Amino acid sequence: MISRRHFIKINGITTAGISMGLRPVLFTGNMPKFESHRPKLSERKFTSEAVEEKIRAIKATIKDPELAWLFENCYPNTLDTTVNYREENGKPDTFVITGDINAMWMRDSSAQVWPYLPLITKDAKLKKLILGVINRQAKYVNIDPYANAFNFGPTGSEWDSDNTTMKPELHERKFEVDSLCYPIRLAYHYWKISGDSSFFDEEWQKAGKRIVHTFKEQQRKEGLGPYHFQRKTEVSTDTAPLGGYGNPVRPVGLICSVFRPSDDATIYPFLVPSNYFAVASLKQLAEMFHTIGNDKITADTCEVFANEVHDALQKYAIAQHPVYGRVLAYEVDGFGNQLFMDDANVPSLLAMPYLGAISEHDAIYQNTRRMVLSDANPYFFKGKAAEGIGGPHVGLNYIWPMSIIIRAITSTDKAEIAKCLKWLKNTHAGTGFMHESFNKDDAADFTRKWFAWANTLFGELMIKVHQYYPELLA
Repeated sequence: MISRRHFIKINGITTAGISMGLRPVLFTGNMPKFESHRPKLSERKFTSEAVEEKIRAIKATIKDPELAWLFENCYPNTLDTTVNYREENGKPDTFVITGDINAMWMRDSSAQVWPYLPLITKDAKLKKLILGVINRQAKYVNIDPYANAFNFGPTGSEWDSDNTTMKPELHERKFEVDSLCYPIRLAYHYWKISGDSSFFDEEWQKAGKRIVHTFKEQQRKEGLGPYHFQRKTEVSTDTAPLGGYGNPVRPVGLICSVFRPSDDATIYPFLVPSNYFAVASLKQLAEMFHTIGNDKITADTCEVFANEVHDALQKYAIAQHPVYGRVLAYEVDGFGNQLFMDDANVPSLLAMPYLGAISEHDAIYQNTRRMVLSDANPYFFKGKAAEGIGGPHVGLNYIWPMSIIIRAITSTDKAEIAKCLKWLKNTHAGTGFMHESFNKDDAADFTRKWFAWANTLFGELMIKVHQYYPELLA
């Protein structure tokens, strides 16, 4: 994710807050309509025949030419533009940038390649590419489990002045529980789909154990732990209060996440969707250590830990909402304080079924879903362009396409899914790609024109719709 926002206003309105050296892009509307916006074949970072075949097959079933064009542009965007594959000491090694930031986020890199996992049994090159992501992520965990983003090598970062324990390999060191869950999710499902457990070597097992150790440290049963983070900034969400440790918590078994998946600081450090994600991840870790590693001790430790966090969630994360009944809070602190909202970034309350953390049929989830998709959520915005969830990261009145995509992916209501597809089609502002966010009343006012996670996620949605609701594409 990005830590400083930048806006692009098209069709003649001034941009604001441009950062990271980017410049406004003015789209004149003269581009050939629905002509592919993918890089030339010779300029693509990686090509998978299985992915190309999937594009041809799905595109042929989409009767709306604009939706078909969006799918063709977006689904392969991670492979086209962000991956760098090599082999190091005979092992696949893949570095994945987010798009317009030349760094690898643990979360984003996992999510960006996730929609290609079902194809790895058909494409050996693609399988090695994703194995390379798994290998590199294990290496990064062993460098620093508290970092959220890494450089390709020990080059240093613009954030080296942050008051935390920076290393030259780190791009940023904001501790987010989900940064350690996503690599487990990717490795587990890679194993389940391919049957290949070769990734589960000494380095990956060391990384898995470090994840467990880090989660235990951040339960804060024995003090604050080693992690702290402060940054000189005018943006309050870009740094952590109280000496960089975040606001106080009462140790109740939950895991502190000093930052959210948006890279914004938490208000109450027990971030509920990330703790649910951790429960699912610890169970997956337990199965891998038991079945692949024959390590019953570590497997049992993970299983007991998962149950402890789950029990604490049942006790502290559920509340009686005055309108929506029993719901999940977004953040809690163990003292009884609870924050009712949702953020577009994943994990979110809305996205928990997508992550396998809770059933979409769960009554409390359904109540929570209704709450976060209403004006009871301070970051739910409804305007002329669309409706959806945003977050503090880019400010008020900016909807993230990611939230609309996740809403559709987690829905079983065809009318709701169709409505989401319509919003996504109508808010790409002529670019042919998803963005980080757009103004609720004017989709031409958007942030991040190159955000590969959102693009690939849109492709994943279209594949799911094709599989379960093909009539919506016809």
